[in-house]
Amino acid sequence: MIDVCLLGAGGVMPLPNRALTSLFLRYSGSAMLLDCGEGTQTALRREKVKYSSIDVILITHLHGDHICGLTGLLLTFGLEGRVRPLKIYGPAGLRKAVDAARVIAPELPFEIILTEIKEDSLTFNEIGLTVSAFRLKHSIDCYGYRIDLKRPPKFNPQRASELGIPKRLWGTLQRGEDVEGFHASDLGGEQRRGLSILYATDTRPVDNIYTFGKDLDLMILEGMYDDDGYLEKAETVCHLTMGEAVGIARALQPKELWLTHLSPVVTDPEACEPRLKERFSGTVIGYDGLHKTLFFDE
Repeated sequence: MIDVCLLGAGGVMPLPNRALTSLFLRYSGSAMLLDCGEGTQTALRREKVKYSSIDVILITHLHGDHICGLTGLLLTFGLEGRVRPLKIYGPAGLRKAVDAARVIAPELPFEIILTEIKEDSLTFNEIGLTVSAFRLKHSIDCYGYRIDLKRPPKFNPQRASELGIPKRLWGTLQRGEDVEGFHASDLGGEQRRGLSILYATDTRPVDNIYTFGKDLDLMILEGMYDDDGYLEKAETVCHLTMGEAVGIARALQPKELWLTHLSPVVTDPEACEPRLKERFSGTVIGYDGLHKTLFFDE
């Protein structure tokens, strides 16, 4: 299972009841953050998250409402005595941004491992999950992220017995891991669906969202503006309206859609939800603390 929590659902500037952009994702005792806007530390405290569980931070782009919470978070990591390395991924310019953040956090007791993404897409593995970064369309370099928890094929004990595999190795093979010359793929079990999440904010509709947005358990897109009177502005500043995000979800049919990165001009986003649900019933207007635990299909 994967725990997902929207720490901040706001864009541009924080509001009293809406922190800036950040998403927390936990799997098997480890965790990653997607973006780290102002207010992320407070939100983590509110959700009773152990800071020490965070091993990876994925940054979509280098605008302040997505990264300004990073300096304080690094300082807190250091004050709590962290020595384990922290990995941060983001677009070109990430190193310069992190170096600037460390001007007031120069002495940290842990290593920061930075990866600048420059390709149209990049796939890597972290905390047992497969992460695919893909380029979006914004006013500066910006990436979305698809996160997959792959599920091993169904274990076939009869086949394992036929191959003479000792029972002490069955648990390892059942997790999809090869051991002592035996290969999990040789057991020929039934393939099973895993779990998939997509997170894309600060963008216009682009092909990459459709390429990486298939067969999702949870799609998280920005709904920067209500459609009423704001479509032209959204096109100008390279953002999505709520209606455009719902249109993407209708095409791709995720199990659920969360709308986040809400503009301060959207003062009553919940009022939009019934209308949006008419177009895609799985639509949820995001709010700070929105939480969901994803489980494998039986």
